Amino acid sequence: MIELYTWSTPNGRKASIMLEELGLPYRVIAVDITKDQQHDAEFRKISPNGKIPALLDHESKDASGQPRRLFESGNILIYLAEKTGILLPESGEERTETLGWLFFQMAHLGPMVGQWHWFKNAAPEKSDMAIKRYREESLRLLEVMNAQLEEVPYLGGAHYSIADIACYAWAKTAVEELSEEETEAEVVSGLNPLLNWLKRVGARPAVIRGMQIPDDQQKEQAATRSSLRESLE
Repeated sequence: MIELYTWSTPNGRKASIMLEELGLPYRVIAVDITKDQQHDAEFRKISPNGKIPALLDHESKDASGQPRRLFESGNILIYLAEKTGILLPESGEERTETLGWLFFQMAHLGPMVGQWHWFKNAAPEKSDMAIKRYREESLRLLEVMNAQLEEVPYLGGAHYSIADIACYAWAKTAVEELSEEETEAEVVSGLNPLLNWLKRVGARPAVIRGMQIPDDQQKEQAATRSSLRESLE
């Protein structure tokens, strides 16, 4: 059994979509980042940087005989793909392309869209310079994806992969927010390969299910427990 520690963010949904695509049995433990539960000492034993998602794989043991911990979303996607032999080519150009777009998301798409969202919606002091910078960079990254998707149906090439899973929720978030911006909406509406890819990936049953994790009941459990240890016992 796999335990998934997650919340309803684009990073968290990478892991739940992946698990749904693979059909692996897993248990969800919601970590409410709006209440700083990611800083719980028990959670930090699983995710040293205090970030979701994280996994405990009870089918695989670490050197001390404990369930193997997996932290950092890209690491989780690669681990699960290699564990099952699915959604990551074993070798060749499509593998390097897939990994390239996976790291594109982790190094660029996620951080830029995340910073834009924070400065736009959560920063205690508004910074027009920061909002403009991260909005424009988010749009540029979508245009980079769009250029790739003009050539191939999926980011890694001919086949759906962990690169698409990694980028989907972040690109969806960016497109939705940019579509609300009067100055950017027209540009976004012209990114047809990207928009078609979002529809195609978003229609996959596993993606639909994964985007709903954690569900309302799992969030309620996070709200009522006194510590993460309750979920571990």
